[in-house]
Amino acid sequence: MSNSIESAYRDIKTTIPEKVSLVAVSKTKPAKLIQELYIQGQRIFGENRVQELVEKYESLPKDIQWHLIGHLQRNKVKYIAPFVAMIHSIDSERLLDEVNACARKNNRKIKILLQFYIAQEETKFGFDIEEIQNLFSHKSPETFDSIDFCGVMGMASFTENKNQVRNEFKNLKSIFGLLKSNYFSQNPGFKEISMGMSSDYLMAIEEGSTMVRIGSSLFGVR
Repeated sequence: MSNSIESAYRDIKTTIPEKVSLVAVSKTKPAKLIQELYIQGQRIFGENRVQELVEKYESLPKDIQWHLIGHLQRNKVKYIAPFVAMIHSIDSERLLDEVNACARKNNRKIKILLQFYIAQEETKFGFDIEEIQNLFSHKSPETFDSIDFCGVMGMASFTENKNQVRNEFKNLKSIFGLLKSNYFSQNPGFKEISMGMSSDYLMAIEEGSTMVRIGSSLFGVR
């Protein structure tokens, strides 16, 4: 294993509490580098693109937990439904319906996170809280019989303004609390808050993140 990746992995692991999961963001990185982190004990890897995810799934160890963290088109769900461990980027009712249908066809339950729009950037995807409340007013979470609702995901603004980023993390934490009390109080599996990347994951953990998505600090800048 290249010393830089090995030491980066070791250093990052020492900063992440045991109760927080590390998603190693391996998009655009070759299978060889993923294998090296796998040897170090890393099992959760995050990919942005379906085609790349499928190719890596086919060539790498089968006990890797693959997380789809990028924007997901409905017509691509069927390719990852047989094996994906978690989808972080559920941002519409129609996508929920598609994931539920594809999971049922594969006789499995797929773990998902509801993505919320917390940034001040037009390029980001996600629900706002009113959309989710409207959705669950006419379709209860139990309606989606092949989905495991596991929590929420959000991407903070790409900015040097740390107060803004911290407030966006606080916002996602409060959305999680609202959903937990209103819709998932009887669901112990609804417990994940996926927020924080290489530049801001320590702050995200301070604000309640249970899952951080780290790429460039592990693998080097793309």
